[in-house]
Order: sequence, then structure tokens, then C-alpha cells
Amino acid sequence: MGVMDIWALAALAYWLFMLWDTLRARQWMLKLPRSEPEQAGWRTGRTPQDGKESEAPLVSIIIAAKEEESSIVETVKHLLGQTYPRIEIIAVNDRSQDTTGRKLDELRRWSEGRAGIAVPLRVIHITSLPSGWLGKNHALYQGYLQARGKYLLFTDADVQFEPGTVEDAVRFLQEQQADHVTLAPRMLVRGLWLRTFVQFFFFTLSLFIRPWRGNDDFQHRHGMGIGAFNLITRQAYERIGTHQAIALRPDDDLQLGRKVKEARLRQRLASGTEHIAVEWYTSLGEAIRGLEKNLFSGFGYRLSFAALGVLGQLALFLFPWAGMLLLSGPAAWGFTLSVALMLAVYFLLIRSITGEGGFEALLMPLSVVLLCYIVTRSVWLTLKQGGIYWRGTFYSLKELRRMKARDGFD
Repeated sequence: MGVMDIWALAALAYWLFMLWDTLRARQWMLKLPRSEPEQAGWRTGRTPQDGKESEAPLVSIIIAAKEEESSIVETVKHLLGQTYPRIEIIAVNDRSQDTTGRKLDELRRWSEGRAGIAVPLRVIHITSLPSGWLGKNHALYQGYLQARGKYLLFTDADVQFEPGTVEDAVRFLQEQQADHVTLAPRMLVRGLWLRTFVQFFFFTLSLFIRPWRGNDDFQHRHGMGIGAFNLITRQAYERIGTHQAIALRPDDDLQLGRKVKEARLRQRLASGTEHIAVEWYTSLGEAIRGLEKNLFSGFGYRLSFAALGVLGQLALFLFPWAGMLLLSGPAAWGFTLSVALMLAVYFLLIRSITGEGGFEALLMPLSVVLLCYIVTRSVWLTLKQGGIYWRGTFYSLKELRRMKARDGFD
């Protein structure tokens, strides 16, 4: 048996396992249900179960915004139009140099004088960043300090909310007896190439972290959080140490989810494609520049892990396509079956997470090459600079690694 035959067999075994694991995990791939009109008990002040008077728990929605002048107004207006009867919105302007702060102040004054809007909107302006914090994490923490709600919803400044989102999520959290609910949004992308890469990025990320494992109540190592929508009880948030415990984590949303599971709390990840939408990046170039800033953090800032990640992409995602086209005999058949299994896993995962996924999968080899380039460049930039620039602030690699080691993520 030659080297190519062994390689083909290894790739086939990998994709067979991934297909089996994905099919097995479908029981944990949930979707946030929409409320039926008769379920909307909070709108009338009565619970649908027993008809008794019930006060809905207060939900504090906390948004961190830095240079978000193009999206912050629309996001807050979506939240002001929520059907859930008891929310407060805390928008934190994190040292923005554009008109974000002014627009938030104008929006606050507009909402106060608007008939039919009873949602309190508070604006916090942060002018300096203390040492030991990433800006976004510090901003969200400051929002928490001002929040009064039993439930806390951490979200981003560029998320579009359907009117019933908060109501449906609170009901889902209570029905599931969960401490934390996080939603995967519908991704708004412009153009074939950006959509192809974004879909592939989430596909390979899902294979790496297996996000649905957070819904398995019998394991407490793997958790998930998504920045667009992290709804958590105040009690759970304080139990995991708040954002102070992840103060220097660029992947704060993911680490919040991991902390929830490590604390043996109940978590639910669900597809929220019918409830929230996000335009992650507006162009492929913007996606490349955005990811190269922090992708190295996903490997714990360890060169060996990043190298293994790139080699794995080339060996298991790219080479089967080349082997299918360029080789012959048993190796070609093995790689062909690997590609078929790869596509099957792709459709199962992408459709469960985003609700869509189509022929762009045939362009996967190009996405593999691009992702490997971004990882390599992310490593090179971080090592060259001795750290990362995040939202205009520099954080040293030594400081970032120390934070990871302290949290036990190495």
C-alpha cells in the first residue's frame, strides 16, 4: 500500500467519523421556536399555562459600540420595538472617535419623547481603558454594573432583531430551564466569494469546536457563545466571574459559553436565523483583514497548534479534491469518497446553523487556501508586532498568553 493509498484511507476515515458524529449530534441541533399568538402571555400580563397574573422578568440588553456609527441606530431601534414588555437597553460607547456617541445621545432623547416607546435607554460613555482589559469586554462589564435585570442579554452593535426575539428567547430559556441561551444568526453576505468563504469558515469552525456539544447536559468541558446573542441569568453570569474572568480574551463570546459549561450550568445553543441577522463583513477583503487580527488567538497563541491547523486543512480539506482529480486507482476512489462525505457534512452543518448552504460548497478548495493564508498571516503579524491591535488598542503577546494560561485554555 503506497503513501497516497494510506493518505486516502486516513482522509476517508476522518470524514466518515465526522459524518457519524454530525448525524449523532442532530438531536442537539436546536432552533429557537417562534411564539404562537396564544402563547404571548406576557403581552397580556398572564401566563399561558395557568392564566394567573405574572410579571415578566426584567431583561437588561447591553450593547458595546466602538466606531459603529453606520449600524448602532438601526440596532437600538430594533430593540426599542421588541414585543417583550420589560426590557432596558444599556448602550456603551467605548471610546468611539466617530459619531457613535452623538448618535446614541440623540437616539436616547428621541426615544424619551416618542409616544408608545416605554423602554428605558441609557447611554454610557467610556473615555479611557484600564490596563488588563480588552475594550469590548470592559464595555460590556460596565454595562452590567448599571444593569438591573434578572436576565442579561449581551449583543453587538450591528445585529438586526425581529420584534419577538427577546420574548421568544426568554420563553425558550425558561422552558429549557437553562442558565444561558446563545443564538446563531442569519449571516447577511454580499456576493458569491464572500458568501463562499464565510460559509466555509463557519463550517470548519464547527468541525473544530463542535458547538452543539454545549446542549449536552452530561458534559461540562465544551461550551458555546455567540456575540450576536448571549442571554444569561444574572446569577449565572456572576457565578462564572463576569467579564472580569475573560477580560483579555478577543473571543469573549465563546469563552463566556465555555465558562458557563465549566461551572456546570445549563446551556442552550439554537439557530436564530428567523430572529436575528448580522452582516459580519461587507467584503472579502474586510473579512481577511478582520480575521487576521485575532485568528491566532484561537490556537492559544501557540505556533505549533497553528501549524497543525494549517496542515490539517491542507491534508483533509484540500488534498482530497486534488487527489480525486489527479490520481488514479484506489487512492483516487478514496479521495472521491472523502469529498462526497465532506460535502454531506457541509450541508448538514451549514443548514443546521445558518439555514442555507448551496453550490458554493464546490468552491471549497479556494476557501481552504484562503483560510490557510489568513491563519499564516495572523501568526506572522502577531509575532512581528509582539501582540495584536484590537479596536485601535495594542495588547502585548506576553499579556495575552498570560491571560490564557491563567484561565487554563493552554
